[in-house]
Amino acid sequence: MPPESKNDMNSGAQLHFRALERLYTSAPINDKFASRLELPAEGRSRLTFTIDEAVFHAAGAAHGTIYFKMLDDAAFYAANTLATDRFLLTTSFNLHFTKPVRAGEVVAEGRWVSGKRRVFVAESRLVDAEGEEIGRGTGTFMRSHIALSSLPGYSASE
Repeated sequence: MPPESKNDMNSGAQLHFRALERLYTSAPINDKFASRLELPAEGRSRLTFTIDEAVFHAAGAAHGTIYFKMLDDAAFYAANTLATDRFLLTTSFNLHFTKPVRAGEVVAEGRWVSGKRRVFVAESRLVDAEGEEIGRGTGTFMRSHIALSSLPGYSASE
């Protein structure tokens, strides 16, 4: 492949990744969380969350919905880096809790596993500020009929 073709593909991928990051930021649900999405490469995502007492259950740790939010988002965006035309939908997600999440920064790392046509499989893991894994998940995602280009957060330019 000629060098300029490879560069064009890389810049197209980077535009898609930045548009997905804007899409994440534009979702109203994400106004409720101190979080930031980064898409470093195809099939990869990194979501940084700041956990505080506002999301704690009665025993003083983050509620399980927070685990799901972080793990699902990380896996979803890792998979959607491979789908440049359609918004993906979560069709199933399995969670494994390994340690309570308390206040501080938590990173969710997402990784695409398989599928590129209709169904995608991706996994994610949560790591606390000490570098310990605190949760893990695997999701199945399906192409929707929603064009990414139709979503204001995706199509808006910086």
